[in-house]
Amino acid sequence: MAATHPTHGHGTAKHGLATGMMVFAAVMLMIAGILAVLRGIAAIAEDEVFVSTPNYVFAFDLTGWGWIHLALGVVAVLVSMGLFQGSGWARAAGVGIAALVIIANFLSLPAYPVWSVIMIAMSAFIIWALCTPRRGDA
Repeated sequence: MAATHPTHGHGTAKHGLATGMMVFAAVMLMIAGILAVLRGIAAIAEDEVFVSTPNYVFAFDLTGWGWIHLALGVVAVLVSMGLFQGSGWARAAGVGIAALVIIANFLSLPAYPVWSVIMIAMSAFIIWALCTPRRGDA
């Protein structure tokens, strides 16, 4: 006699993981955005936390970096809200904004090196989570 096996076991687990990855990306993008906003405010206020490197190729004024990080942070928070709602546009925008956060943190590495590396790694995880294919995606 042939045994029948339910076909919904593994597919449901994968779909749950993909959904979990989307929530993970949304939460991480929200945290990264809030931290970028706070970093931007600190840089605009010319806080003493940042190191000044005189001979850096991509030298910007600390206030300029502050505005860049503030703008990226605000956009990241808005995109993360779209991810929480499950918007399709937010997934692509999330990958884009996380990539811009990586670039901005790479370019501002001398100003705050340890935090820049942490934000680069965090943004890489966000991109990975958003690019993980979901069940039913073409």
